Amino acid sequence: MENKLDLDIAANLIDNNTSNDYYTPPFIFKQLKIKFDLDVAAPVGGVPWIPARNHYSILDDGLSQEWFGMVWCNPPYSDVTPWAKRMMAHGNGIALVQTAKSAWFNEMWSKADGALILMPNLKFVRGNGQSASILMPAMMFAFGDASCLALNLSGLGFVR
Repeated sequence: MENKLDLDIAANLIDNNTSNDYYTPPFIFKQLKIKFDLDVAAPVGGVPWIPARNHYSILDDGLSQEWFGMVWCNPPYSDVTPWAKRMMAHGNGIALVQTAKSAWFNEMWSKADGALILMPNLKFVRGNGQSASILMPAMMFAFGDASCLALNLSGLGFVR
């Protein structure tokens, strides 16, 4: 996209209220007290309360872009595998994912520097602004010392 007008037109063509559009609630970031260099799976224009200096949207295809610095990753839950593998390879940031019976989950559990199971009644923010739960418990996995420290100091729960 070349300019803001092009982005606005493209953003209006994208449905941000699909089954993949569950945005992390603001209180999570207030508790983490950390800034991210990059949100790799944001909606067009980003999410205003996510403290990330840069973001990739569906228009950018975050999986095909370079990831840099401290990354925030709340991927589309319809296909977490490539995002989880990329986060583990990047090794710096926090991923918020659902628990899953899949190989990527077991690998992430063993490779992460910290893991925190979030409260079972966690409400995400939908693309239409409404709040909603997901069917499975959600977790945050931290990679790198700063991310792990943020989880530990967050007060959001026990970190392993």
